[in-house]
Amino acid sequence: MSADSHKTFYLETFGCQMNVHDSEKVIGTLVHEGYRQVETVEQADLILYNTCSIRDKAEQKVFHRLADYKKLLKQGKKFGVLGCVAQQEGEKIFERAPHVSLVCGSASYRNLPQMLAQLEAGKSEAAKPEAGSLIRITGLDDRETDKCFETEFTARTNPHRGYITIIEGCDKFCSYCVVPFTRGKERSRTAESVLAEARQMTDLGYTEIQLLGQNVNSYKDPAGKLGRGKSFSELLAAVGEVPGIRRVRFTTSHPRDFGRDIIDAIDAVPTLCDHVHLPVQSGSDRVLSAMQRLYNREQYLERIAWMKSAKREISITSDIIVGFPGETEEDFAQTLSLLDEVGYDAVFTFKYSPRPNTPSLALEDAIPDQEKSRRLELLMARQKEIQITRYKKYIGTISEVMVEGKNEARNQWIGRTSQNKTLNFTAPEDASPAIGSYVQVRATTSFPNSLLGELVV
Repeated sequence: MSADSHKTFYLETFGCQMNVHDSEKVIGTLVHEGYRQVETVEQADLILYNTCSIRDKAEQKVFHRLADYKKLLKQGKKFGVLGCVAQQEGEKIFERAPHVSLVCGSASYRNLPQMLAQLEAGKSEAAKPEAGSLIRITGLDDRETDKCFETEFTARTNPHRGYITIIEGCDKFCSYCVVPFTRGKERSRTAESVLAEARQMTDLGYTEIQLLGQNVNSYKDPAGKLGRGKSFSELLAAVGEVPGIRRVRFTTSHPRDFGRDIIDAIDAVPTLCDHVHLPVQSGSDRVLSAMQRLYNREQYLERIAWMKSAKREISITSDIIVGFPGETEEDFAQTLSLLDEVGYDAVFTFKYSPRPNTPSLALEDAIPDQEKSRRLELLMARQKEIQITRYKKYIGTISEVMVEGKNEARNQWIGRTSQNKTLNFTAPEDASPAIGSYVQVRATTSFPNSLLGELVV
């Protein structure tokens, strides 16, 4: 469907890779409905924010952005809030930001065409007498919904790396996490539909696929009820064997459902990237129990041992929260010792942030923000030391790199290895690689978070 020049939209995305891929679904749907994407809010008729509610700052940022652009309402622009904050806050968004016309959770994107039609017609399904003539349209899902999260249209924003959501929602209910309330219960796509999308993407020229899910390795093929379903590791291997695929990644894994069969698949299928992101959150059993993480330190380290015994060297990354209610100095010391024991290639660190509806709100012994900041700095400093040592060992080695772009200011090509490490490199002018191609690069210099090298000609 051709885009109507009078129907324009601006979309800003907050949060994780799943939100980024959700935005691709939203863009694909809007374009199919005749909308044209524009670069700035000033150019747009419809302004959308795809939101994240994992941390309080991300949520506040959305409402600040909405407040900043309230003045544009006089120009006839309409506003919509999508994603996790939309699902979490629901119609309360209309109270905090009365100029918002559309509130839509991630599981309702399949209904966007009907909602857009209502918006264009100026009809509100959630209007209240006190709202006057304001348009208010909601698309929210019950946590227990079994409705599929697939959409008919997706606009791929990267021409070489594509995302496929294989499982949506979460049944784990960690005590600090809002995701089960914003994304609903776990719902998996059939392996057949995932493989069909992977084949379609390779036909379009994609060479790298990333499988997504809040707990991606908790995947359960609905066809399993008929006795022909695939496990997560079987699906992973099958995607890796699709002709044309060079790399397959997956995120995010939950330690409880992480089986040795995943490592066996990585060893057996060369296209599966040798990188696993396995969030631990804390190195203390006491804190892990309070977080309701469903595993202890020993069980987590067992999974790390599986990775370290693999035939290929697997890069291991993680997430850690500091300052969880009741976290003692001893608990924090155990987290620091876990860094040393595992030797992570990278860690994403966060200060605990209380979230609506979560059980941790009722916990006592809140940690002052200043102390959270102190612990965060100590954790980051320790991890930086580990990464300096780990990255140095790659100097002199040759890795296959996917070319992602070029930094013209530094005259360096931007690349990423199978281990998900950034390896930027120089190349002779007469041997400039194509973006999206795969080349061999020798690492010559290391930094705490990246490598620098030169093209092997």
